[in-house]
Amino acid sequence: MSSRNLAAQADLAVADTAPAGTADRVAASLNLGVNRAAEALLGQQRPDGHWAFELEADATIPAEYVLLKHFLDEIDPAVEAKIVRYLKNIQGDHGGWPLYHGGAFNISASVKAYYALKCCGEDIDSPHMSRAREAILAYGGAVRSNVFTLIQLALFGQVPWHAVPKMPVEIMHLPRWFPFHLDKVSYWSRTVIVPLLVLMSKQPQARNPKRVDVRELFLVPPEQVTNWYNMDRKGGWAVFFRVLDRILQRTDWLFPRGHRQKAIDKAVAWVTERLNGEDGLGAIYPAMANSVMMFDILGYAKDQPDYAIARASIEKLMVFKDDEAYCQPCLSPVWDTGLAAHALLEAGVDKARVAAAADWLKDRQILDVAGDWAVRCPGVRPGGWAFQYNNDHYPDVDDTAVVVMAMDRLDHARYKDSIDRAVEWILGLQSKNGGWGAFDADNEYYYLNHIPFADHGALLDPPTADVSARCISMLAQLGYTIEHPKVKAGVDYLFREQEADGAWFGRWGTNYIYGTWSVMCALNAIGIPGDHPAMRNAVAFLESKQRADGGWGESGDSYWADKPRGEGPESTPSQTAWAVLGLMAAGDVDSDVVKRGIDYLNTTQKPDGTWDEQEYTAVGFPRVFYLRYHGYKAFFPLWATARYRNLKQGNAQHVMFGM
Repeated sequence: MSSRNLAAQADLAVADTAPAGTADRVAASLNLGVNRAAEALLGQQRPDGHWAFELEADATIPAEYVLLKHFLDEIDPAVEAKIVRYLKNIQGDHGGWPLYHGGAFNISASVKAYYALKCCGEDIDSPHMSRAREAILAYGGAVRSNVFTLIQLALFGQVPWHAVPKMPVEIMHLPRWFPFHLDKVSYWSRTVIVPLLVLMSKQPQARNPKRVDVRELFLVPPEQVTNWYNMDRKGGWAVFFRVLDRILQRTDWLFPRGHRQKAIDKAVAWVTERLNGEDGLGAIYPAMANSVMMFDILGYAKDQPDYAIARASIEKLMVFKDDEAYCQPCLSPVWDTGLAAHALLEAGVDKARVAAAADWLKDRQILDVAGDWAVRCPGVRPGGWAFQYNNDHYPDVDDTAVVVMAMDRLDHARYKDSIDRAVEWILGLQSKNGGWGAFDADNEYYYLNHIPFADHGALLDPPTADVSARCISMLAQLGYTIEHPKVKAGVDYLFREQEADGAWFGRWGTNYIYGTWSVMCALNAIGIPGDHPAMRNAVAFLESKQRADGGWGESGDSYWADKPRGEGPESTPSQTAWAVLGLMAAGDVDSDVVKRGIDYLNTTQKPDGTWDEQEYTAVGFPRVFYLRYHGYKAFFPLWATARYRNLKQGNAQHVMFGM
């Protein structure tokens, strides 16, 4: 029997026999919980060393998958039956579909889900369809859908193409100095827009073999609607771009055909260069689906290599279970593996298991492709990691920093070359304001968020506190000090970004709990003391948001300005872990608030070492697209409880690592 198993048996004996509340029993219970969680996480490691958990979004992605299959006339009734069960299971009590678990009715998600279910043969008079239709009509009908939903409806002939803001494919010809250029928007916008430009120029109609329509979702027939714009968008820029769109709608026919065909050719070449094998264009579903439709309407044969691999990339996103199925928005293996490595290193497991993960990661570092980021950062050598299995044109700053910190903590000498190249790349992608965006530097053309096409408000990739904090954490862990000019600029940026209530905004995790944890870790790592006003204000914010059960929970509602920050309907394991990790980074290891947070994690842990978490604690686009990382409940609670154990056993107050 291994020494680890013997220790676990001893902890179990003490936890069962020592008097309740004694230090020995508390310590033994904590050790037991950490070991169980570590074993559960190790049990999900793939044979080649990596982790890949499910990544779940809302109803829109599986609904769009169904609609894509009807666009192409590639219907699989068995798969559809499973997707139908999934969509019915996540329907909200309000009758429609929310953007996240327990969320409010969302018109766009509901219209897509209803249309997909109807395409799958669901009776529109059945209770679940009647409830959905009533909720949609009560909200004003499908006319109130967002632009991407209207595009789906236009592709199926349910709304006229003038319902969609005009995006001429001639955009491909625009010079970089022009106010709108692809290099001025985010990577995800680029990869979605380029194949979509071809679709919008051709204005195709789905095959729709069952001739399914959703006329019943409109209060006014679509052909009689006179204004399709979102008039909630106010201000001079919004008015200007609406006028410009009206001009483009009326003059589109004037564009020379030859000029247009050259633009289409440019778009196809752009997509083909970034097709990314079976991982797909941009490695995100919307871009991948658009590329499939683009190749289809251009007449590509199904066995043509580019078209075939684009179609195959879609299928890799599917999750099949015994009774249901859904399509993921993308895959997250690098992110999952990096975070799992951190949690297991904190737990003190056999380093050989973590080394297998680090070796897997090492092989995926992008060293020979200067992606789209290089337009803003010429001369910087590649060196980052993507979020997905492969996405060479679009490495992720956040992932790269997480991977570097794990490699450094495991064995700096072994991974020195990888670490050095990654640091060079991250330093090269710092924005002028001192912060870092996720994929590009200085992507701050905020006026573009007012174009009618961008009603989702997520066209750009500006610097954010959470990503910037991760970069500072990485640099600090590697020995950089605040005297370094790039580090000082980054720390100054973080200080400027702190909100009046002491919190920091979380762009990629929900929300102020995530952002605040991220920055507190960075400030601690770079040497900002726990009694610094920024730290004490952050501590006060987190303490004020602790719930009666000792945990923390924050809803996706907090991305709306009129909703409470750091609050939600219930505590969650991942958000509780973030809060506790943040407080420990400020030196509050012995506080009652931290103890109660750890107690919450211990009491909610299941006998098999795992936790339950239905809530969506991450975000793709605030207020528009939310994410549920199935791995978050596996590694963050383990990370927090292991760190608490280590600090208490070592009688220490200071966290020694960047995260």
